[in-house]
Amino acid sequence: MKPVLLASALAFAAVGTAATAAEPFNVDSSHSQVLFSYNHLGFSTTYGMFSGWEGQIMYDEENPAASSVNVSIPVMSMFTGWEARDGHFLSDDFFGATEEDMVTFVSTGIEVTGDDTALITGDLTMNDITQSVTLDTTLTGSAPYPFGPAEGTPTLGFSATTTILRSDFGVGAFAPAVSDEVAIEIHLEAQHADGAPS
Repeated sequence: MKPVLLASALAFAAVGTAATAAEPFNVDSSHSQVLFSYNHLGFSTTYGMFSGWEGQIMYDEENPAASSVNVSIPVMSMFTGWEARDGHFLSDDFFGATEEDMVTFVSTGIEVTGDDTALITGDLTMNDITQSVTLDTTLTGSAPYPFGPAEGTPTLGFSATTTILRSDFGVGAFAPAVSDEVAIEIHLEAQHADGAPS
């Protein structure tokens, strides 16, 4: 098994457009998560999350379509709140995960839909399988960090949603009794790579 589920996605991002005004923002892994949910046998909705992001957003405030994003998330960071379920998901029935396996997302295109919203298209790779996904994305904040060691550092916040079929990524065990559709919800913060202005 290689990279996994969801990842996921997170800025007004595009690739291939000149981005001379784009500024680098490093993802704050302590305040960034991917949440996922699916239907279990028609009885309930089960939730989980991935954390431990690595990556950078090149963000162009004046021209969001000239931005880009490239992130990865460890598969082994998955947490569902039930230890036996976590172990099953990381087993060969699903991800066969190792410490090296990552979920990755690389932006490939964008459609700006409003002042603070966009549809971001990108390549999601997990389990050695890459599929194009589209993230319905909102810029939730853009301001200097208010206090602490990062005080004054330009900071961005994003949220995004999408739905995938887990079988598209080779982790379709027990579908359709356990839903093949997985809803993805992404929340992240990113801080300017150069820190607070001097």
